Amino acid sequence: MVENIHESGEDYIEAILRIKERKGRNGNVRAVDIAEALGVSKPSVSRAVKLLSAKGFINVTPDGITLTDAGQKYAEAVFDRHKIIRHFFTDILSVNPETAEEDACRVEHALSEETYRRLKEFVLKTNAAS
Repeated sequence: MVENIHESGEDYIEAILRIKERKGRNGNVRAVDIAEALGVSKPSVSRAVKLLSAKGFINVTPDGITLTDAGQKYAEAVFDRHKIIRHFFTDILSVNPETAEEDACRVEHALSEETYRRLKEFVLKTNAAS
């Protein structure tokens, strides 16, 4: 992942992506939605939004918070990591879904690109063989 965004920043842009997908095309992402999704305070969201906006990952308008093209690409990459890891935990290691979801949230930030790439290859090969 990009070095200039911290783990918490990744969580925020992933949350924005997930909220937007859940709300649909015309749904606006608001700070309160992000706070609820991540279990953080609105002041924490405000600080993160300012930082992510300054780095060019999001836009903030009176209608809500949106991902820039760079933010969208980054959020999709983070979410892809999350989904692959969660899938590995649930479908290959038989971890219960709640634990797998929590662990995937933590692990997605810690894996090197090489380890993630090899894990993804393994998961995709395993799925193809099934």
